[in-house]
Amino acid sequence: MGLQGEGPDEEARQHGLDRGEGRFQKTSLELLKNELPRGFTIVCLDESFFIYDSLVRRVWIEEGSRPVVTVTGSHEHSCLFGALSLDGRQMFRQYDAFDGETFYDYLKQVHRKFGRCILFLDKAVQHQTEAVLSYFERHERTFVPVWEPKASPEFMPLEGCWHVSKDDLLVLRLDSSFATFRERIGEYFRTKRFHLNIANYLLAEPC
Repeated sequence: MGLQGEGPDEEARQHGLDRGEGRFQKTSLELLKNELPRGFTIVCLDESFFIYDSLVRRVWIEEGSRPVVTVTGSHEHSCLFGALSLDGRQMFRQYDAFDGETFYDYLKQVHRKFGRCILFLDKAVQHQTEAVLSYFERHERTFVPVWEPKASPEFMPLEGCWHVSKDDLLVLRLDSSFATFRERIGEYFRTKRFHLNIANYLLAEPC
């Protein structure tokens, strides 16, 4: 990919910012099989909504019985932003909304925590605001975005986190208030450790 010790060169920046979706797996393979520049890591970033309601999935029950689930029909939700790194670090933050402003705030926190990194993320419009793209340009030697193909969640390890956490937090569960719901989510992501093989996701075969 052409990364140098002090940061990515012009070819690397173009690879991250402009190349077509068909190059994604080749980019991932090149990054994973070659030694990253000193101080760099790979970070994957994604968001998910947690709706204030019970999530109903298949459950084991006694034969002849019928489960009763209380639901609210509420549209209140919390937006979780998450980042996982190849070297095992993680960072989750809870926001009221997913928009350009909240993403920009989270992006700066990711940069502070992980430092020099190759950042894998999708092409959501919130990820490509003027402020966000300007931030990438200002920090092009330490913070390089690699855009994932559209509608390809199989490449994103955070999808595994969201699946596990929603099973743990939402299935057949209902909190007494939205505030309690948010508190429980916050505590969960402060203490939960996800041990996912990021490389397996980045090299996944497209669905």
